[in-house]
Amino acid sequence: MSIKESLEKVRDNVWELPSSYKKEMRVPGRLYLDDEAVENIEEGAVEQVANVACMPGIQGASIAMPDIHFGYGFSIGGVGAFNYNNGVVSPGGVGFDINCGVRMLRTNLTEDEIKPKLKELTETLFKNIPSGVGSKGQIRLKDNEINEVLDYGAWWAVERGFGWEDDLKFLEENGRMKEAESAIVSDKAKKRGIPQLGSLGSGNHFLEVQKIEEIYDETVAKAFGLEAGSIAIMIHSGSRGCGHQICSDYLRKMDKAYRNYKINIPDRQLACAPIDSKEAQGYLKAMAAGANYAWANRQMMSHWVRQSFEEVFSRSADDMAMTTIYDVAHNIAKKEVHKVKGSHMEVLVHRKGATRAFGPGRREIPKEYRDVGQPVLIPGTMGTASYILHGTDVAMEETFGSTAHGAGRVLSRTAAKKQFTAEGIEKELNAKGIHVKANSAPVLAEEAPGAYKNVDSVVKTSHDAGIAKLVAKVVPLAVTKG
Repeated sequence: MSIKESLEKVRDNVWELPSSYKKEMRVPGRLYLDDEAVENIEEGAVEQVANVACMPGIQGASIAMPDIHFGYGFSIGGVGAFNYNNGVVSPGGVGFDINCGVRMLRTNLTEDEIKPKLKELTETLFKNIPSGVGSKGQIRLKDNEINEVLDYGAWWAVERGFGWEDDLKFLEENGRMKEAESAIVSDKAKKRGIPQLGSLGSGNHFLEVQKIEEIYDETVAKAFGLEAGSIAIMIHSGSRGCGHQICSDYLRKMDKAYRNYKINIPDRQLACAPIDSKEAQGYLKAMAAGANYAWANRQMMSHWVRQSFEEVFSRSADDMAMTTIYDVAHNIAKKEVHKVKGSHMEVLVHRKGATRAFGPGRREIPKEYRDVGQPVLIPGTMGTASYILHGTDVAMEETFGSTAHGAGRVLSRTAAKKQFTAEGIEKELNAKGIHVKANSAPVLAEEAPGAYKNVDSVVKTSHDAGIAKLVAKVVPLAVTKG
């Protein structure tokens, strides 16, 4: 029986891959997919879900989000929670772009106010926020400052005048994982990170000026400070070369470790070590440092976004109410407390292309949002809508407080370049009234909307399954890409 034929429907939008599919599976796989997505499922990605279910200490289920596609080790859109006392940690469950994530700012501006200056604004944002492969930030770190960035994250940036102290309240982990230890991050990772701090990067990373087009839940939208018709800004970026190198460094160490600890895994890309081992603790401290780098990076770009708006509109960012809605991580592993089989348990939750979606009442959520649940930011693809949702009790019960993180690729970058042209994509976006500015022409073809799943379907599946509920839809007016 094929892996697709092995899937059993639990309820609408929820499927199970029974643990009998592979004798090594310790838990079932659980996939959040609509019927059409199951019909077109990438079987290699589902095989990865099954492989993760074989790992020591995994709890509940190996989980796949609606944007699932094939990745390194874990599928992208994969979630796995491991008993903190006898489980493992795997860099393949986090990925190379540690704390790739999304920051969103609100404003009190309207489309009518910004349209006359939209082209100028796009050019100014592109000028002030470096992007592209190997792009370098505006600042040059002094000796040893990279260690402070890795240890203190967004706090370091705010202390040096990049943004406002109030921003920190609205960042996941308040923009700093305290367990980070810069001392164990390799010199190579630091050298890659030093010139790139404060830059967008390339690939699917973007900066968008957006309009809040539709409100689905007035109560939650009010709590989040969202108003239909107002302008917002979304920044999608991560830890750049620094995080990539941290992952590479520890994949090599874990490749030796899992053999030394005699851990049986069905895929070498799932190389792992017991959480209490030297290798695992080293990775978690280095990964936290990479996550801090990403929060500092997005913090600095938020500051330059505000400066760009001030430059174009001759008003202060404060006057334009350019405050932070939230900042979420998409690639991370964190120690959390969840209910497992009726009892609270400390688990290490790996989210690989998945958004934390904590429901109401969790202390990790800013008090301003605690009654309604955590803001969930799900970006679309270039030229398509993005969404704001909120976390739910269902997510806490079923997915360790997790949901989808984006549209999910269906075409490789090579395939996309064969099917789309930069000129065609730019023309298509301009026809929709969307200004676009990219560092290189090929990236427009690589990141064409047609290279991705339909984000509307991904978000609807999350909403209908109850693992995050719709709050608002935003549409792009201007896009800058690497």
